[in-house]
Amino acid sequence: MPNLKEERKLFKKGCKYIAGVDEAGRGPLAGPVVSAVVVFEKKSLNKWLKFDIKDSKKLSQKQRRSLLEIILKEAVEVKISRVSERVIDRINIRQATLLSMKRSIEKLKNKPAFVLIDGRDTIRGLNIDQKAIIHGDDQSIVIAAASIVAKEARDDIMRRLAKKYPEYKFEQHKGYGTKLHREMIKKYGSCKIHRKSFKLL
Repeated sequence: MPNLKEERKLFKKGCKYIAGVDEAGRGPLAGPVVSAVVVFEKKSLNKWLKFDIKDSKKLSQKQRRSLLEIILKEAVEVKISRVSERVIDRINIRQATLLSMKRSIEKLKNKPAFVLIDGRDTIRGLNIDQKAIIHGDDQSIVIAAASIVAKEARDDIMRRLAKKYPEYKFEQHKGYGTKLHREMIKKYGSCKIHRKSFKLL
């Protein structure tokens, strides 16, 4: 379960704000990769324990939507950034993920003293102290909060894209390589938002 161990260590060192960042959409065959950053402050840190925030993949959509409202209300600041499938094809998904993370952090008005990142990679050119944590969304509450925001933001994007490309049923699979999605690709071919650098079939 995510906890506040990393967050507490940082606040003890004198940080005013700390942030967690995570992405959604690294693996799908279509659509953007979306990153979210959530900022915590020391004075309200302990209240986060009562919200039962965890990795977005371990929550139902109803639970995520409920927690999203709490995160948006209680966090110091939340920002989102997306990188399109065209850029993913050009620079690869790993670099596109890091770019979306960097962009979301750079949007912040309340600049954190430290950023906790889900994954194994730190972000080049960020000019903020940072730490990458493998499976961070299952260990750190601030990263788990970011995972919920990113997941819900990307799902909303894919639901909107489903209206533009109804034959692919993106509202159901969100661009992931499900049996249904692959059947639609076989039937209709790829569309504008498919990642051409990915193996679609």
